[in-house]
Amino acid sequence: MNGRKRTFLTMSCVAIGLALILFLPAIAQDDEYEPIGNGDCVGCHEDSDHETKIADDIAHSSHESLDCMDCHSDKGTMPHKENTGFSAGCQGCRTCHEDASEQYTAHGRGDAESCGDVPSCASCHGNHDVLPSKLKLSKTHPINLPQTCGQCHENLDLTTKYEILIDHPIALYENSIHGKASMGGIYVAATCNDCHSSGGTAHKIMAPGDRDSSINHFNIPATCGKCHSSMEADFNEGIHGKLVARGETDAPVCTTCHGEHGIISPDDPRSPVSRSRVAQETCSPCHESAVLNEKYGLATGRLTSFIDSYHGLKSKAGDTHVANCASCHGVHRVLPATDPTSTVHPDNLQETCGECHPAISAEMAGQPIHGLSGEGLQTTVADIVERLYIILIVVVIGLMVLHWLLDLFKQLRDLMRKRPLVHRMTMNEVWQHTALMLTFIVLVISGFALRFSDSWMNQLFFGWEGGFEMRGTVHRIAAVLFLGTSVWHLIYLILTRRGRKFFKDMIPEWKDLWQIGRRIKYNIGRRENPPRFDRFSYVEKMEYWALIWGTIIMVVTGILLWFDNWFVGMFPKGFLDVALVVHYYEAWLASLAILVWHLYSVVFSPHVYPMNPSWIHGLMPEEMYRHEHEAHVEEAKKETEEIIKAQRDRYSSTD
Repeated sequence: MNGRKRTFLTMSCVAIGLALILFLPAIAQDDEYEPIGNGDCVGCHEDSDHETKIADDIAHSSHESLDCMDCHSDKGTMPHKENTGFSAGCQGCRTCHEDASEQYTAHGRGDAESCGDVPSCASCHGNHDVLPSKLKLSKTHPINLPQTCGQCHENLDLTTKYEILIDHPIALYENSIHGKASMGGIYVAATCNDCHSSGGTAHKIMAPGDRDSSINHFNIPATCGKCHSSMEADFNEGIHGKLVARGETDAPVCTTCHGEHGIISPDDPRSPVSRSRVAQETCSPCHESAVLNEKYGLATGRLTSFIDSYHGLKSKAGDTHVANCASCHGVHRVLPATDPTSTVHPDNLQETCGECHPAISAEMAGQPIHGLSGEGLQTTVADIVERLYIILIVVVIGLMVLHWLLDLFKQLRDLMRKRPLVHRMTMNEVWQHTALMLTFIVLVISGFALRFSDSWMNQLFFGWEGGFEMRGTVHRIAAVLFLGTSVWHLIYLILTRRGRKFFKDMIPEWKDLWQIGRRIKYNIGRRENPPRFDRFSYVEKMEYWALIWGTIIMVVTGILLWFDNWFVGMFPKGFLDVALVVHYYEAWLASLAILVWHLYSVVFSPHVYPMNPSWIHGLMPEEMYRHEHEAHVEEAKKETEEIIKAQRDRYSSTD
């Protein structure tokens, strides 16, 4: 019995000890907090974050009759309790404003119950300086709303964190027609709340994906219609409005054409619905879409055919008075031509066209308005005239080309028959030049066709089905052949006596710089005679070494780009980016050098026109050679005699 009493007594002591350990600190902690009243707050909280007196802010606010503890119910002790989960600007407001609290459950995609990054009541209405929205000093007054909303929507940290992808909406709004009107004192102009508020309250701002959101795709006409009711009615009667009501997500709504935050007046030439831009900027993105045209059975090429018409050409030239898409089809009440009430219905065309052409007849108004690329000028006379002109152009220009070719061939024939002739290149060198020329031309065409895929050049050579893939194959084959030609030339330079002499004669010398100066003085009239060039002038030496340099650059960068999947593991991406830039601009440099430097020297220079014929058979008229290489002409004549003698000996030995 005594043992049981001792056990009970021991357990009781342990229980009492544990209770004291657990509860005494809490009791002691409660003793640390001293209750305070409303009058105690001003001792610490005299100035607001805006450097104003809190007491003055409250005295002029809508909450002048409230005491501090009415909102800050968690601050009734000194020191204040921490981590209570209570916020005066969030839960504190909900205590009195029960209706608003029930409405404010979300803001965009954020949950308003959390009072985290989502705006609290104080974020929009203010802290101690809460005022009715009708007062200009209120944060929710129309003139101040952009700044209020901009605290979050212009905050890069918040927009990045929550993936709000609209860039600077407040800045766009302030420069829009609505923003300027509101800032100018027209407070009925649309502000943030007018468009984003749902259910008649600014406390219900929902994400566009919410069916009840005022900015949901299918609700936008009704949202804009709150101010623009007549336009909403016209839109709903039109084909676009009917498609929206039917649930078609690809049908345009107000913001599709006018924009969202940055809407500007149609009279502003920058506006997408201005007279000069409506066709290309607004109507064409949908009506030139192959997907939409196929889905709705619409005609293709309407923009192109409009631009080719009289109205389109005038509009493109900057005429803002000429008819555009909206002039004929309507602005908001756009209907298909099959609708009897449509402005482009056959029975209504005379009236529609008559707005600009009062005296127009019904027959004239019934003619197709789009140009040659569309339905064409369908009248019989216009078709006949069109065909006659095409025939006339083909015959006249064709005869001109034929006459030019006959004249060119006659001059070339006379040039080839001139005697005596001097050897400029051997046939080995001629074939090297031909291979280099052909592969270079193919590389230029197939290379720039990739960079300018919409150009006529690409359409001409690779515009057929499968042409894009073939372009890459052609470019790579030409590159290999070009590299092979370079190797051929290198072997020729090393293994042949003439090749070694060719390389030696191509080495730049100090006299080349001297000859450049003399040539410039001669060209500007400061010298009577031009410099006497040897086998290769400074022009040809510069050209040759530029070719060597360009070949190395293009081969190295071309290999890097060809096998990029392999090299990307060896080099950083920036290295391949540099290779792409170098390859592209080196191609431009080489192409322009050929066009400007080489072709002038061998074709367009008056002394060699119509061309230097040595690239065909290796021979030049002695007169031309003397003019171009006066210091080398005698040596060239000796080389010619040696070549002719060698050829005769070879032929005689075969006989």
